[in-house]
Amino acid sequence: MYIDSHSHIEMADFDADREAAIGRALDGGVEIIVDVGDGDVSRDSHAAAFRLAEQYDFIYTTVGVHPHEARLLDDTLYARLADLASHPKVIAWGEIGLDYHYDNSPRETQRAAFRRQLRMARDRKLPAVIHTREAEDDTLEILREEWKGSRLPGIIHCFTGSRRLAEEAVKLGFYISLSGVITFKSAGDLRDTVRGLPIEKLLIETDSPFLTPEPHRGKRNEPAYVVEVARRIAELRNLTAEDVGRITSVNFKRLFRLGDWKQPDTSKQRTVVYQIRDSLYVNLTNRCTSLCAFCTRIDDPMASGYYLGLSEEQEPSAAEVISAIGEPARYKEVVFCGYGEPTIKLEELKEVARWVKSRGGRTRLDTIGHGSLLHGRDIAPELAGAIDTVSMSLNAPTREQYEKIVRSDWPDRAFDAALDFARSASSNGIKVIMSVVRLPTIDVDQCRLIAEQTGAEFRIRELVGMTGTEFNQR
Repeated sequence: MYIDSHSHIEMADFDADREAAIGRALDGGVEIIVDVGDGDVSRDSHAAAFRLAEQYDFIYTTVGVHPHEARLLDDTLYARLADLASHPKVIAWGEIGLDYHYDNSPRETQRAAFRRQLRMARDRKLPAVIHTREAEDDTLEILREEWKGSRLPGIIHCFTGSRRLAEEAVKLGFYISLSGVITFKSAGDLRDTVRGLPIEKLLIETDSPFLTPEPHRGKRNEPAYVVEVARRIAELRNLTAEDVGRITSVNFKRLFRLGDWKQPDTSKQRTVVYQIRDSLYVNLTNRCTSLCAFCTRIDDPMASGYYLGLSEEQEPSAAEVISAIGEPARYKEVVFCGYGEPTIKLEELKEVARWVKSRGGRTRLDTIGHGSLLHGRDIAPELAGAIDTVSMSLNAPTREQYEKIVRSDWPDRAFDAALDFARSASSNGIKVIMSVVRLPTIDVDQCRLIAEQTGAEFRIRELVGMTGTEFNQR
């Protein structure tokens, strides 16, 4: 369920109960622990971390020298790192980077060590684990010069920086790893930043024995406490801790190509239904009537840690969906969403929705609103009594802006057709919620007025993980 992507359980802090601490992590649902070598020569951290990785199948390690120890690097130590990097349990190079808070090593020495280790990681095709503290500008400059173009991922570990650092790092291929700091009362700015980052780029860690999260402050940190990090992220993103655990575990495995990181063979298995929070989502089709600029799944059919890829031949029948749902009343709602436009599979949608209603469940349809255009008739009356709520993306207040964003199959008709569908659904007793992504170029107040004129409620969605400029470029 959870992966502690950064810990130091080889340290002396765990000598008295290391095995018990690992057992508590496993009992708490932690399936992988990364014990990070930081290059502390005084305690030979790499050797200690390697012993753990060799003892436990689910513990991995790294090589690298922390910026605190950069002053100790010489050709002999660089050669040793190169040898250690070939170990089969080494999955990354790090933690390396810059620390201008303590300045335990001269800054110029830190920068030189950072550059050389990035090059060594590139040569060995290892992801990099980055430590950066009060050194954002220099960190980004060096990463752009030494890492950009490597086509290798990496991690900004124990992230506490600015949103600018996070967004620039993501552009460079890095994942953002969050620690117990996110639970601290003083971390309001960090929590605001995390709300706006793409969840597909987040990881969780403890950095144990340091940075113990609430409610365990005052105790030594340990891998079992990574669940507290997941819980705090879940609160920020309207998810459950289990959702965050699943999503960040998939992110980690894909980054490091570990275990079941590969997209499943959909000829053998398909995701027909999937749960997020207390709602169940139905994946009817991957086909869509639009190519929305803000769609984060255009190139990769992943959503909330689930792989939703389906070919047209693999689309489920109504009977298969009903079987997969089980007892619908135990969910807050059954949502027809998936990866494509559900109304493409209108007959299956109606059959399943009516069955859900007959079993005491509630239903919601997530749609772009083009179903009537698609089928050549007003389909809203057919959904009455079967669908409780329709969620629609309004996206823009004008036909021109709408088409630029939505890029529909009917460029001259889609905007008006979506509004007509909303009006018809409302008049047929279906609750309609229309939303718009907040962008500088979009007149939100005008969108609100349009939505209300159709009888719909209006909501604003924040643009997560993409700047307005990037959005306009897609």
